[in-house]
Amino acid sequence: MKLFKKTESQTPAAGNGLLPETRRAFLQKLGLGSLLAGLAGFGWQSFRALIPNVLYEPPQKFKIGLPANLAEGVTFLEDKRLYVFKEGKSFYAISAACTHLGCTVKYTKLNQPKQVTIGGEKQTIPFEFHCPCHGSKFYADGTNYAGPAPRPLQWHKLELSPDDGQLVIDLGSEVEQNFRLTV
Repeated sequence: MKLFKKTESQTPAAGNGLLPETRRAFLQKLGLGSLLAGLAGFGWQSFRALIPNVLYEPPQKFKIGLPANLAEGVTFLEDKRLYVFKEGKSFYAISAACTHLGCTVKYTKLNQPKQVTIGGEKQTIPFEFHCPCHGSKFYADGTNYAGPAPRPLQWHKLELSPDDGQLVIDLGSEVEQNFRLTV
């Protein structure tokens, strides 16, 4: 197949021995270059499709230490956005991700404990969670009562590691609001 056809205008110019480039020859080279660039791009995309995209996510199950070493009250795990509570020998974990748009809720200790009715039971709560983004508010058990948050905060499963006795939090499994791990 002959791509370039020699025309009369491509005859050597008198004197310098170079061929003058015609518009047709220039457009043929431009077209050939574009075709080669397109084939190279298609080949690269075909090769790239053979390499899988891998998303490395942090583990959903992790250890936070021995139960005796955890401080009494609340501990905030900033990198996991999780509140872990220790009340004597019982432990529970509440997610700090607001159920509206995922902002990190803030633990707010109340000046005076507040009497509220949650699920038909009167309870005294010493603290709440407040979302700084859109004003959602949650009771101490994570129940939403103000703002745009549509659901309560998630509670996550706690267990003891059988090999070294450390507390293990599983962010992949949600538990009910009255879940307590007693050690």
